[in-house]
Amino acid sequence: MDREAVLRDVLDRWKAAVDAHEPQRVAAQFTEDAIFQGLHPYSVGRQGVADYYASQPLGMTAEYQILETRQLADDLVLGYLSVDFAFTDRATVAVNLSVLVKHTEDGWYLSHYQVSRLTPVA
Repeated sequence: MDREAVLRDVLDRWKAAVDAHEPQRVAAQFTEDAIFQGLHPYSVGRQGVADYYASQPLGMTAEYQILETRQLADDLVLGYLSVDFAFTDRATVAVNLSVLVKHTEDGWYLSHYQVSRLTPVA
């Protein structure tokens, strides 16, 4: 299995939905019981993901870079990424993102998503 290809497939679908501001399509990239932690309190399930992305401003886009991958099981891939969320009316927000991508009978989906903001050390 090519771990990076698995991650890119799922993350490219996620990115396309984020860039198009289609919250339900973003949520469809997650498992039904996904744990989701953006920059606000966490939620469980697709509805929480949809609500989070519906609250984001129009024009927000995401650019990601895969930094690390690990295969934790035959059906589970861990990814650690840097993501830049760009906006039309304010500065870009740079975050780190950890994801678990799980294989189900329907394909690969995000089952865990956790964003962290790292501040530079002076």
